Amino acid sequence: MTRRPAPAHAPPSSVYLLAALAALCSCEPPAGEPGLPDDGAGKLEPALLGDVRIRIAAANITSGNFQSYDPGEGIRIFQGTDPDVVMIQEFNYGTSSAADLRSFVDQAFGTQFSYCREGGAQIPNGVISRYPILSCLEWDDPRVSNRDFEVARIDLPGTKDLWAISVHLLTTSTTERDLEAQSLVSYIQANVPAGDYVAIAGDLNTGTTSEICLSRLASVVVTSGPRPADRNGNTMTNSSRTKPYDWVLASSGLHSRQTSTVIGASSFSSGLVADTRVYSPLSEIGPALSTDSGAVNMQHMAVLKDFLVPGDGAASVTVTSPNGGESWLSGTAHAITWTATGLSNVKVEYTLDGAAWTTAAASVGASTGSYSWTVPSASTTAARVRVSDAAGSGVSDASDSPFTIVPPSTPALVFLNEVCANEPGTDPAGEFTELVNSGGSAADLSGWTISDGAGSRHTFPAGTTLAAGSAVVVFGGAGAIPPGLANAVAASTGALGLGNSGDSVILRNGGGAQVDAVTYTTSLSSTDGVSMNRNPDGASGGSWVLHTALGALSSSAGKRVDGSDFGGAPPPPPGSISAESEPNDSAGSADGPIGNGKAVTGAVSTSTDQDWFRIPVKAAGTLSISLSIGGAADLDWFLSAESAPSTVLARGYTTANPETGSFAAGANTNYLLKVNGYLGATSGYTLTVTAPAATLDP
Repeated sequence: MTRRPAPAHAPPSSVYLLAALAALCSCEPPAGEPGLPDDGAGKLEPALLGDVRIRIAAANITSGNFQSYDPGEGIRIFQGTDPDVVMIQEFNYGTSSAADLRSFVDQAFGTQFSYCREGGAQIPNGVISRYPILSCLEWDDPRVSNRDFEVARIDLPGTKDLWAISVHLLTTSTTERDLEAQSLVSYIQANVPAGDYVAIAGDLNTGTTSEICLSRLASVVVTSGPRPADRNGNTMTNSSRTKPYDWVLASSGLHSRQTSTVIGASSFSSGLVADTRVYSPLSEIGPALSTDSGAVNMQHMAVLKDFLVPGDGAASVTVTSPNGGESWLSGTAHAITWTATGLSNVKVEYTLDGAAWTTAAASVGASTGSYSWTVPSASTTAARVRVSDAAGSGVSDASDSPFTIVPPSTPALVFLNEVCANEPGTDPAGEFTELVNSGGSAADLSGWTISDGAGSRHTFPAGTTLAAGSAVVVFGGAGAIPPGLANAVAASTGALGLGNSGDSVILRNGGGAQVDAVTYTTSLSSTDGVSMNRNPDGASGGSWVLHTALGALSSSAGKRVDGSDFGGAPPPPPGSISAESEPNDSAGSADGPIGNGKAVTGAVSTSTDQDWFRIPVKAAGTLSISLSIGGAADLDWFLSAESAPSTVLARGYTTANPETGSFAAGANTNYLLKVNGYLGATSGYTLTVTAPAATLDP
């Protein structure tokens, strides 16, 4: 932004004193920048247009034995709450050298942040800012010897600067705190230009919300409620949560622009007291841990307020592609494009049903105007994309009309689905073998053969094809083919020769390579007229069971297990889920499918609740399983094959969060994963299963 001209009147004499004091405190630009700009050039970000969300925090959140941020709990809280401007107390880290302090700021906030820190203090105050710091000042606190008031003049978007003042008042008495407040008010009234924003934040050590020091400060900032609160509505901020020590106080012009503090899907109308022990879902403020706010010697809770300040004009964004009518293929890469004015970063989302939105990219440079998107595995005519201000100002645009996502065609997949070795009656012509093509393309069966343990029994002639989603049946003899069954042929050798006391059926392609096979025992072939069938029906990896275990029919040659026609391509498989759907409390009601690398949210909501999920594996490969738990509860997971759900193959049942583990999965196998609470624990969670691309669909 263009800097405003200096006021015409001469500054008060105190300004010259303050300039001298400024030399005593450090003012550190963002990592990699040589110094502070003199005239607004070389800024961290371009001037923003429209309303800009600014999150201001008060933070005396050191822990451990040395009043420093070395233990790491405070760093994680900063990372999780993502403030823009922080008035920090006890600003010590490592040796507190310039290099160590820069390392702390980079870890907790980012390399683009600048900071001010008072010099020569035992427990120094400081200010850390996402926006450029124009000057650092140290105002003397006449009532205490080991710290002062640290001030940063910050170049916010728009025409007004923010004077951010970090304070740490005495614990001694209300009288001492009032005298400190008097000094602070005098400094502000003498030095802050009319119209600029002021924020006083930090550890005021106030025992009540009606202390006289607050009345004193009310001449320059708004001290009235409502006050920020934690997830449970508690507004107190000391470690035991019984005293209102910490405050973010804004001048009237800034206070009038306070807005709800929004973190993830949660909104706090008056601001947030960040206590990780009660925050839920904890994943919204990750990597913070539930134990961080209760760490050894944790001083206080961080306090946050959000404000919407005006920029220099109206920001806008317009989606240009896809904007309606396009047809994009699942799994292909396409550019989502837009034009934007006055935005720094944008969030890119998509919907498959016009209602639920999924984030494709949380933050992309607005000026790039493009994001390469891999179209998800889905079949829909209601897809749209949305591009919005990543800072949460509300500026957004979506596709004008829906576009279509079509699933790609998949290769043919031919396998043995049903075998009748013990024909009805005594005529072996009634033996049959059924093949199914569950793939997305037709299969050329020219030269394919069906054999038993003794040798080849049938060869498909040249030109034979099996359509996607269709079946063909080979009977031992033509006389046994039921009338009207068009997808049936007789064995080319005149018999299938299948043994009633056990045998093998082998399917080979035209080159002689084995495609599928089953070796059965008498348990599947001892009953006249009852065939053996895949379970589930039509699934290449299904186990073999008696047909009567699947329904009322004894067999279903050339048809589905319920007697309905195969015919035509099957409907595309349902897309992988992103959230659990109840009821899924048993192996038989398992939810799914789980997609490769796709996070699934859920909750164990009662002491007896258990959530089951289905994982369909195509090719052999390693499944990597992660269960991230939203809080301190202990949840576990257990993996089994769908065919034997009571046999545990792998598990995550420690006290770790996340619970992780892996398993070498077999090809063409459906697996089940169960999530439950240890000793009745309840909590929300996020489940993610990753595997090689050939092993598990997206």
